[in-house]
Amino acid sequence: MADSNHYEILNVQPAATQAEIKQSYRRLVKLFHPDSNQDTADHEQVTRINAAYEVLGDPDRRQIYNRTLKVSPPSRRASPPVKNEPLRKPKRRGRDADQHLHQWLRQVYTPVDRKLWQILAPLNAELDQLSADPFDDDLMEEFQAYLQDCRSSLTQAQVIFHSLPNPSTIAGVAASLYHCLNHVGDGIEELERFTLNYDDYYLHTGRELFRIASGLRQDAQAAIKAIL
Repeated sequence: MADSNHYEILNVQPAATQAEIKQSYRRLVKLFHPDSNQDTADHEQVTRINAAYEVLGDPDRRQIYNRTLKVSPPSRRASPPVKNEPLRKPKRRGRDADQHLHQWLRQVYTPVDRKLWQILAPLNAELDQLSADPFDDDLMEEFQAYLQDCRSSLTQAQVIFHSLPNPSTIAGVAASLYHCLNHVGDGIEELERFTLNYDDYYLHTGRELFRIASGLRQDAQAAIKAIL
């Protein structure tokens, strides 16, 4: 058995849901974080809390840890979808190729580009608002709501992106969109980690991933303009 019981550190029962573990983790980090409360600041305790959440916050690692405690595992989450490379269609010629191109631009590129803009454009304003006091519950809830909207828009964009094979003539555009979507997904995950532990590292990493994603979106836009 591990030297410390992670459930006790996070002040939750072994039967707690993932949502309850996440909620307790965020509350404890806020309580002991030196930037939040000088009276209760405890760096070592924050380290222990982070270590416990690294295990219990991941359902797979939690299941392994439960075996060492002889705890019945909770229901497992569904496996995330595997990211696919951009779909490519065999070459077409003449009018069919033109129709395929315009169909892809209309049904895939335009709506995906719009979803990406809805995610990327508000980030700086959202961070400026949160910077007034990251430990303010209302401001944090608003930022989390923005991230939830981002997650929803990303899921929709990914479904649209894979709904129709891209023409081979604009494989580069499709590749830029594909990598842009992946960077956005990674950026959202980093920003979500920041909302849990207030570690600026995740904030800076998420912001940088969004910056790269914006560049990839602009690359796709430039390539489309050059083709048309």
